[in-house]
This record gives sequence, C-alpha cells and structure tokens, in this order.
Amino acid sequence: MTFEMVLVIGLVVLAIVLFVTEWISVDLVALMMMGALLITGIISPEEGISGFSNVATVTVAAMFILSAGLFKTGSVNFIGTALGTVGKKNTLMALIAMMIGVGTISAFINNTAAVAIFLPIVLGMARDNNLSPSKWLIPLSFASMFGGVCTLIGTSTNILVDSIAERHGQPPFGMFEFTTLGLVMFGAGLVYMVAIGVPLIPERRKPQDLTKNFEMGDYLTEIILLPEGQSAGKMIKDSPLIQDLDIDIINVYRNGNSLQPLSLWTVLQANDVLRVRCDIQKVQKLQEREGILLKSDTKLWDKDLKSEEVTLVEAVIAPNSKLEGKSLIESQFRHDFGATVLAIRHRGEVMHENLEVAPLKAGDVLLLRLKREDLNQLKQDPAFVIVSSPGLPEFRKHKTLPALMIITAVVLTASLNIFPIVVSAILGCILMVLTRCITLEEAYQSIQWQVIFLLAGVLTLGIALEKTEAALFISNAFVSSIGELGPTALVSALFFLTMILTNVMSNNATAALLAPIAIGIAESMSLNPRPFLMAVTFAASLSFMTPVGYQTNTIIYGPGQYKFSDFLRVGTPLNILFWILATILIPKIWPF
Repeated sequence: MTFEMVLVIGLVVLAIVLFVTEWISVDLVALMMMGALLITGIISPEEGISGFSNVATVTVAAMFILSAGLFKTGSVNFIGTALGTVGKKNTLMALIAMMIGVGTISAFINNTAAVAIFLPIVLGMARDNNLSPSKWLIPLSFASMFGGVCTLIGTSTNILVDSIAERHGQPPFGMFEFTTLGLVMFGAGLVYMVAIGVPLIPERRKPQDLTKNFEMGDYLTEIILLPEGQSAGKMIKDSPLIQDLDIDIINVYRNGNSLQPLSLWTVLQANDVLRVRCDIQKVQKLQEREGILLKSDTKLWDKDLKSEEVTLVEAVIAPNSKLEGKSLIESQFRHDFGATVLAIRHRGEVMHENLEVAPLKAGDVLLLRLKREDLNQLKQDPAFVIVSSPGLPEFRKHKTLPALMIITAVVLTASLNIFPIVVSAILGCILMVLTRCITLEEAYQSIQWQVIFLLAGVLTLGIALEKTEAALFISNAFVSSIGELGPTALVSALFFLTMILTNVMSNNATAALLAPIAIGIAESMSLNPRPFLMAVTFAASLSFMTPVGYQTNTIIYGPGQYKFSDFLRVGTPLNILFWILATILIPKIWPF
C-alpha cells in the first residue's frame, strides 16, 4: 500500500464515522473530505470541483424541481383524495391502495415529496376511522422506497450509480432497467407489510387532540394578572413573566374580550386573563412572587386554542431544512413564520420547556399555533412537511395537465434514448417554469442543496479512491476473502454490506463509496460489473431498519410517535427478505 492509498482509506473510514454519528452535518463532512484531498494534492482542483458539474448532481437537482412542479400543481393529489374515499369503506384495501399509490408516484418523483403529499391524508383518514396512524406511516415510508427502486429517476441513488458506471466506461442504465427486480421487490414488500409488517407495528399514536398527543395537559392553562403583579402596566416583551419564567402568552382576555392583534408590544393590565404555555407546577410555586393567580382547575385543549382567526398545526422539520441545527431564537421563528411553538417532539420525547434554545433536527415535530391567514405560507415553505392542518395547500390545478405532460415527456425522451436523462430533466425544468407550473423562486427553493453538496463531495472521494487505486486494493481484499465462494456470493456480500451501511448513513454516500469498489471487484475477476453495481444500487435505497437511514423514515418518525426499536422489529425481516431475493435474482437478470 502506498501512502496515498493509506491516506484515502483513512479519510473514507473517518467520513463513515462522521456520517454515522452525525456529529457534523453530512454535507459539511463531504466538503471537508474534498478539502483534505485538495490540500494533500491527491486530487487536482479540477477533479475536486468536478462533482458539482457531474451528470448525477445536475440531474438530481433537476428532479427536485420537476417533483416540486408536480406537487405545486396538485397533479398527484387525486390519488390521495381517492384513498380517503376507499378508507371509509375498507381499511385493508385502503392500506394496499395507499402503498401502491405512493410507490407508483415515487417511481417518478422524489420520495420525500410523495410522502409529504400522503402524510396529512393518511393521518386524516386514520383519525376519521378511529385508527392508530402509527399502523399506516411505516408502510407509507417503506412503499415510497419500494417504488423508488423501480426506475432510473425513482431515487437519486440510481442516478448517482449510473453516472459512476458511465465514468468507468459502462453503458448507461436504462430508464426501466431496474423495473423487473423492482416490481418483484415491490410485490414481496407489499405482501410482507400487509401479512407481517403491519401487525408487528405497535399502536404508538392514538387518534386524539393534538394537545393530548403532545401531552400538553400540564403546560396549557389560564392565569390572572393581579393588581400588585410586576407585569401589570408593562408590555409583554418587558414582562417579568417572560423574563423570569419560560412562558408563552397565547392570548389575553380583558373584560371578557380577546385582545387582537396580540404582539410583544401589547401592554398588560391588572385583572387580565392570560392563556399561557408554561410548566403549571413551576407557576404554582411562583404565584406570590410574580403577582399572578393560577386558575388551577383550568386545562386547555384543542378547542380552547382554536378560533376563526387562529388554529393549531403539527409540522415536521423537513430533511435538509434551513432550520436544521438552529434554535427557535437563532432562526427568528416567531418573526418569520408568525407562529408560536407550544411543544417539540424530538426522537420520541416531548419537550415543553426551554423550547427557544433547543437545536432543531430533521424529523422533529412542532406543535404550532398561528393565524389562519399565515397557514398557507407555512404550507408552501419547504422547511416543513405539514402533518395535520385544516385543508390542503393551494394548488395550481389549472396547470395539472401541463405538469403531467412535461414529466411524461421527460420519461419518454430518456427511455427512448432521444436525449440523455440529464438533458431531458433540464428541458423539463425549463418547461415547468415557462408554463408557470412553478415559479423560478420556487424552483430554487425546491432544490435540496444539502444533497447537492453531499453528492459533489462524495463523488470527489470516489475519484480519489480510484485515482490512488485504493478502490482496487479494497476490491482485491474483498475478492480474496469471499471470491472463492463464487460471483453470486460476492454479489450477496456486497448487497449485505451496502444494506447495513445505508441503514446508518446517507444512501448517496454509501452508493458513492461502494460503486467504485463494485466495479473493481468485477474487473479483478474479469466479470460483468452490472450485477455488482445493481447490488449496490438496490441495497443503498432499501433502508428499513432505522429511522435515520432514509429521509422518508425521518419524516414519519415523529408523527408516528415511533421508537427506534419499531423500525428494527419491522424492517429487519424485510431487509433480509430483499437480501435473499437480490442474491437469487440479480445474477439471473444481469448475468456475469
């Protein structure tokens, strides 16, 4: 081994550790690896930034825009509407229809967008039928992955491995080259979830008020401001209630009338009745000091917090959201969104105190109270996935047909090799904007820049693996340890390794690191690289065992009120099933 090989392999190991632990944002880790390779001179500046102009990076960015165009026009929302109708008649048929529907959509648009469309519909249907939503949300997420592996554009991982294969002189993947095995896995996954998976899912979330779901009973109440209270005569922002206690004033009633509009500059008066979010037990101990009277028999629920002007909303912090890593204070949340955060559900635990300084993570669920007039702006913001709210976002329904025609044209021109997929996708984005299916600003906002920078960084790391022959070294070690069992065993082992890694780190990072090794394994044994590349491609997109391995799992983790063990219980047998299917079928569909 040369020094350069040792250095690159060391960087790969460090990157995997950082990807798994998430001590640092994954896109920043990828850029750090790029910087380290540039400083050491292992790659040239041109090679270092080549990931940004890579076909995969550009195509993935374009697919984000195309997916947003379909979402903004409500082009696929009719499936959700039909699902609600079926759910009222037969819940089993609705479950099957939901999985088939989201899987079909996910074959052609971004998985996250597909799940975002179905999430509020599924929760609403579960509530209307008095069903536990947790029984439905894992199937929703898993089905989006089943569909994503069926086409070239179904997931960014497929596009990424395709570009790596082409760089090594391999023929490009066809639009529907994945479909045969993808449909087998889709069918097997559907049967497994209905017969085994869903019964294994505990009823974590009950169909009840949002305030009860967020355990707000001891954190929402009314207090009376006494004449001797220090807050009387002061603006809300200067009130000792705000300064000394962790309290949010939701509403102020004076002489029986609600003060509207309420702001930080509203002046409080003696005998005002304040509806507040606070720790009731803490306030009980401080009543005399603060000059307030706690209405101890009063606990507030959804109906008490809603009116014609305001409502309650449950919103998930989206993967790659601009809010990730920031606190409510740092993000100026109340100013930018006009909403009060009443509680945060983080990794299964509900937070009621110190909300303003808690760093937000993707998958965190916020219980928000806001004006109805601000609701649509919140729904349109890509920082959130709205879980439960009155009504759906405003769609440009008159643009539904152009949007569907554009995505159909992209698929057909790429499938028939009229244009390469990157050309078809770029042209589709241009048409989406020109036909006003999506505005230019919305197009920019729809691109998940964290994914783009991650792709650019890990592609550079892949180049370093190849340039220093570290990929070949790892491939030879892989072959020497397993190769004597035959090529099928190698495909099986590669699928298994990819499957384990993608459950604990980014699917794109996993694919970018293992695809060059897959090609090296094939070359060292003088075999067709296709089956080895397919093992990496499929396995990297099938992350069922953890809530953090794939974006759609992260989205449904909080709303379903799941525990980490739920994914292990349901997802591990499914991953093993797909591993067995891949071991048997990949060599048959793509011969060595």
